[in-house]
Amino acid sequence: MGRKTKIAVVCTMYAEDDILFSKTMSAVMDNVAFLCNGNSNGKGWGPDSWKEIVVVVVSDGRSKVHPKTLDVLSVMGCYMDGLPRASVNDKPVTGHIFEFTTQVRVNSHLVTRFGDDPNKDGPSCPMQTIFLLKEKNAKKINSHRWFFKAVCDQLDPEICILIDVGTKPTERSFYHLYRAFERNPNVAGACGEIAAELGPWMKNLLNPLVAVQNFEYKMSNILDKPLESMFGYISVLPGAFSAYRFKALQGKPLDMYFKGENPHGTNVSEANMYLAEDRILCFELVMRSDAQYVLKYVKLAKAETDVPSEFHDLIKQRRRWLNGSFFATVHALFNTSRIFSSGHSFGRKVLLFIEAIYNSINLLFSWFNIGNMYLSFYFLFNIAGTDSLAACTVGITSAAGIDPFYPYGGAVSAVLRSIYLGSLMSMVIASLGNRPEAIKTMHIVFAVVFALLMVFMLFMGFWTITNDIEQYISVTKEKSYGLFKYMRDVPNFSNLVVSVLSTYVLYAGASILHMDPWHTVTCMVQYLLMIPSFANILMVYAFCNIHDVSWGTKGITSASVLPAVSAAKNEKGEAVATVELPAQNKDSDEWYANALHKLNHEAAHLHDRKIEASKEVTTDDDFFKQFRTFVVLFWFFSNFMLVFVFTNTWVITKISGAGTVNPYLSFLLWSVAALSFIRFTASTAYLLEWCYEQMEDMRH
Repeated sequence: MGRKTKIAVVCTMYAEDDILFSKTMSAVMDNVAFLCNGNSNGKGWGPDSWKEIVVVVVSDGRSKVHPKTLDVLSVMGCYMDGLPRASVNDKPVTGHIFEFTTQVRVNSHLVTRFGDDPNKDGPSCPMQTIFLLKEKNAKKINSHRWFFKAVCDQLDPEICILIDVGTKPTERSFYHLYRAFERNPNVAGACGEIAAELGPWMKNLLNPLVAVQNFEYKMSNILDKPLESMFGYISVLPGAFSAYRFKALQGKPLDMYFKGENPHGTNVSEANMYLAEDRILCFELVMRSDAQYVLKYVKLAKAETDVPSEFHDLIKQRRRWLNGSFFATVHALFNTSRIFSSGHSFGRKVLLFIEAIYNSINLLFSWFNIGNMYLSFYFLFNIAGTDSLAACTVGITSAAGIDPFYPYGGAVSAVLRSIYLGSLMSMVIASLGNRPEAIKTMHIVFAVVFALLMVFMLFMGFWTITNDIEQYISVTKEKSYGLFKYMRDVPNFSNLVVSVLSTYVLYAGASILHMDPWHTVTCMVQYLLMIPSFANILMVYAFCNIHDVSWGTKGITSASVLPAVSAAKNEKGEAVATVELPAQNKDSDEWYANALHKLNHEAAHLHDRKIEASKEVTTDDDFFKQFRTFVVLFWFFSNFMLVFVFTNTWVITKISGAGTVNPYLSFLLWSVAALSFIRFTASTAYLLEWCYEQMEDMRH
């Protein structure tokens, strides 16, 4: 028809139900309507702009698609039961494609509104929709192959927006993403803010796991994504909600991306790396030798997504994320030299190289995470019952005013350290060969244990700072003694002050600057209590299952048998296909009425739904397990050596004097402070750039 496609949207789904599907599709329709209603202030957008937007829904496997989701698609006019065919002229069908321009909006409460309904909730406009039902389940990356190769190669869109079903973009998100590409022709990819779905009145925050993830997502969007955006290379554009310039994807980026679709033999590193194939795509885009492409974070493009609310689901998700990001980061660092062969300017190459150094430092800290976590605990609780024991451990002697547990400080310290190490070893054993669902009670128990240990750590830090402040006040009463001079003379006090400023104060300050501070009030405590579990449960499980490279949706499954299509020559010698219509002998109006009736029934009984737990089956390979064994042994041995060296009496006495702070503790605290300062500075610079862009948009 000669139409130009500006935006192609792909919504990928697996087995999501009608509620999640309707939540996403209604939000997509709202975005299309906003671009068409004349209020977007974007050049070239108007009432007929829906003709320049195509929405593609790709379902990963006919046997896996939720039947109630098909009912919603039927009501929208994008699917008709009984039409799919198994083969055409004895050739198997791999995908079933339905095309329709729909004006039917089904919201997350399964309430249907038609385009001509005077009571419709919100604006609506036509939406060109393609529903692609894959015959077999072959993972999300294969769904993206269908989108890019089968659809985008024909439409040649300017921008491709990727969304997972279950994610709900805000009404103006598409507009803000498109504007990022419009402002800068060198932007190859962009992402917005992914936020945890909090529910009405933020009731989901009553679940501490949701609160922890909400805080984590918020701080990533405030500190990490702006930092990477300023450098020009965002390590990962989330597959749940991101956008790409289709022209930039052509060639090596997509070729490397689709390598994750096929098995990797015995290359365990590559197999884990492609658990985060979107990271590989981002790296290839920025490292193109024939362009100066950068990746951009778009603050105003927001989308809500459902996060794991059960601990075992969070563990499985983080297994994929941690292992995929670790090996993808290693891949990027090993290919740092490609920065200098890229098409970027000298200044941009310098920035990218600095970012590579920054990422290598973070990777190193990630590798020694469990060791550093224990050392922090050890240094805070290095209390001995007698002077002789204190001399042996280079700790402090339990005494009134110094030890909050006096006269049992030595015993409390020993017991807590034993509990810590015992819990860590229990998690290692439990993570070898057990599915999180099978031992979810054990995981919850040890998460509570680590949270209690974190309470002790926070208490000891607060106690130490309070004592040092009281000592400073008493000193200043006798003589003039500046605070900075006191911090210089009392390293323990200065280290703890810097640690507090570079974490809690920085989190609050950066959040206030970004005008989004509420998560620091509602979620920070839960996040702090969860910190030991991130290292000692989530990371331990991830590394102990490095041999598992599945997404949890593996396996080609069978579906119901479909009729076939055959072709024969007519009297004129022309090939004519014969298609049998649905055997139930219902016309299309009756089919539609039946689907609409079922959807209305579900809307009326929505509160009676029960969530059914899905069973996942994965397979292991002996070589992958062997690789896992070597990696885990090296990981634990290197962390053990770190702990051994910096808790060894002989080593400590050689590198520090009597009564001084352990130098490694000082190194840890000041390193965290330095990295936090870099994050805060870049975040502030991004905020200034964002303000400038908003003012420019208002001027034009």
